[in-house]
Amino acid sequence: MATIKSFLLSSTVLVISACPVALGQTPQQSAQVRETDPVPAPASASGHDDGQSVSPRPVLEQRYPRYKVQREDVLSLSFPLSPEFNQTITVQPDGYVSLYGGPNLHIQGMTVPEVAEAIKKAYAGTLHDPIVDIDLQDFQRPYFTVSGQVGKPGQYDLRHDTTVAEAIGIAGGFTPQAKTQVFLFHRVSAGWFEVKQLKLNDVLNGKKANEDSYLGAGDMIFVPEKFITKFRKYVPYGIGIGTGVTVSPY
Repeated sequence: MATIKSFLLSSTVLVISACPVALGQTPQQSAQVRETDPVPAPASASGHDDGQSVSPRPVLEQRYPRYKVQREDVLSLSFPLSPEFNQTITVQPDGYVSLYGGPNLHIQGMTVPEVAEAIKKAYAGTLHDPIVDIDLQDFQRPYFTVSGQVGKPGQYDLRHDTTVAEAIGIAGGFTPQAKTQVFLFHRVSAGWFEVKQLKLNDVLNGKKANEDSYLGAGDMIFVPEKFITKFRKYVPYGIGIGTGVTVSPY
């Protein structure tokens, strides 16, 4: 976190590689393959690879990305021409599903249309040119997280278009110790976050209301403490009225 903090102090917007421990990423998430291939390292002056690799770059975010199947999702499969194969499947912790009369199939990370094509291929040896309709019955709800100096830090469902200011209100609002200059961690792609600094004091006062950002699934808002609040934690004295500095007994 020290490295991320140093970047935040020097730049308004930057892109960082997400650390599983620092940004709360689970081991399963960190093990997922990146969406982009690593960029090969430039050759050294001798023409040989110097053994150093360049970090992969984030891909451009899709405007209307399709939902990707995750663990514990429940899907209903309907075969109009072969109703005896109708079934409800649940994605197991390892990303596989067990198909009735068919093989185990790994579908985690696929979109629903991609799952439909994979199931058609899985049944190709049993059914002739099968038709399958898929209904996503239960799925992982999109969410956002608010941490730091708010009334109720935690994770909340992202049920509709929500701005950063609205999200802080949902999380109980600012505490008296809160700094209104907050940081938005927006997921660009797997393993990458864009960090944006927002001055909500201007937004809440109506000066720059259009600069309030909308949240995406998995975004995190961090509300830091005011500098004076941090300072008082480490200063072993108080200020007396009319008597100068008064030493605290503690």
